[in-house]
Amino acid sequence: MPAPVTIFTARRILTMDPARPEATHVAVRESRILAVGGEAEMADLGPATLDRRFADKVILPGFVEGHSHLHEGAAWRDPYLGFFERRDPEGKVWPGLKDIAAVVARLREVAAEKPEGSITAWGFDPIYFGGRRMKRADLDEVSQTRPVVVTHASGHIMNLNSVAMALAGFDRANDLDGLVRDEAGAPTGEILGPELMGRVRRVVVPDMFSRTLDAGALDRFAKLARQAGVTTATDLVSDMSEATVASYRAATEDADFPLRLVPALAARMFGQDEGIARLEELRPTSTEKLHFKLVKLVVDGSIQGFTARLRWPGYHNGAPNGLWYVAPSELGAIVGAWHRAGALLHIHTNGDEASEVAVEMLERALTAHPRPDHRHTLQHCQMPDPALFRRIKALGLCVNLFANHIFYWGEEHVAQTMGLARAQRMDACGTALRVGIPFGIHSDAPVTPLAPLFTAWCAVMRLTAKGRVLGEGERIEVAEALRAITLGAAYTLKLDHLVGSIEAGKLADFAVLDEDPLAIEPMRLKDVTISATVLGGRVFPVPPTA
Repeated sequence: MPAPVTIFTARRILTMDPARPEATHVAVRESRILAVGGEAEMADLGPATLDRRFADKVILPGFVEGHSHLHEGAAWRDPYLGFFERRDPEGKVWPGLKDIAAVVARLREVAAEKPEGSITAWGFDPIYFGGRRMKRADLDEVSQTRPVVVTHASGHIMNLNSVAMALAGFDRANDLDGLVRDEAGAPTGEILGPELMGRVRRVVVPDMFSRTLDAGALDRFAKLARQAGVTTATDLVSDMSEATVASYRAATEDADFPLRLVPALAARMFGQDEGIARLEELRPTSTEKLHFKLVKLVVDGSIQGFTARLRWPGYHNGAPNGLWYVAPSELGAIVGAWHRAGALLHIHTNGDEASEVAVEMLERALTAHPRPDHRHTLQHCQMPDPALFRRIKALGLCVNLFANHIFYWGEEHVAQTMGLARAQRMDACGTALRVGIPFGIHSDAPVTPLAPLFTAWCAVMRLTAKGRVLGEGERIEVAEALRAITLGAAYTLKLDHLVGSIEAGKLADFAVLDEDPLAIEPMRLKDVTISATVLGGRVFPVPPTA
């Protein structure tokens, strides 16, 4: 006997399939899409259960988050210190903190609630505070006996109190890149980059990331994903340890887990041969809900943290150029080795100098070892000019653009990092579309909230938090933005044969919306609510939020 068939009906189904862009019915059998269309296409499928629960809703392919970190689920163990309000996995909205005094007050509350052990928090971003930076003395007000560690929203910077600085061995005598100093040469308590932050995680708060991917963290991330309509998500920096992989497997083998995971092996956490061997070991063990294929390289830092590498004329406010997380002299060999090993490289490049160097090294690798349909992807890729985009196109590369930056940091990019002219071409979805580069758009959660419809809104409207249109010529249409958070993102992950559109044979993953995103004013796109997600034909309703 064939497996049972369920037919979902909807007011409108937006398929992302240009051959059949709309439908009203979709049939599902054995976790896959059997047929798409109207009543006529359903008539010859034999016995079927007609499921009308979405009859007044709009169905899209499940959203694909091509750049997120499962650490979002772990981060909510600790207090959120961001400038903008934010909803947690349980639906509670935490207010934004508008100055350093409010941040310190929040941390003192946390210290009182948790009388022992280290105090860790996340989401802090001082770029909004008129040039005022957090000092170790500020965090000493929280505790002078316990380590206090605050991670910035970008994930590339930390602030420490005096206890944490002493435990890490950071003092005036250190000659370390990334140790920020005051005019007298004394460390301020702010540290930059993965090397120094890694020392803090190892020495000061060794449990900070050891519980990152426990069952609770994955459950919290999955709740956020379901609220946002996400059915496939990346974990774009993974140590791929036995414990981490075991957590992935335990979650995805649970029928109640509503998400497909695509982790990326962090290349710099391994020796070259060791990392390649680890990927080769894991690739054959992939399943429909867990895909091992990505490798992540981080070339520079963050623009708003002034650690990204920029081409001339550099930072608008005269700040020194940022950090190379991988030296250009080393990058070519690393890229070449992974390329030859058949990996799908996702390379973090925020600044245009970093993007240019990455493109140069990818060009060398592809010239030496041609590989059709490689789909190497530049992540963030915020600052290329049209000429560099044309090189990206010629090499068959993809880009995943950080559209959310326009809203969250647009005004600061105008005033501090880029100036108006260059800020108008940041996260250039319009140029990528015109040049013909396959692209997605993303949240980089937990850097910004996991919310693909908001990300799509950012690409469509390009409004800053103060309501300025930043780069009219880089706006894209709603339909194009919806494609970027579905089939576009799936393409960059080389999963477009399975997810990203509603077509016969693909996995039955859907996002169910209360309104039609193509029938409302584009300004309202970010406010469309998600009613449910569907993964492999199984419905996961979204609980109402407070």
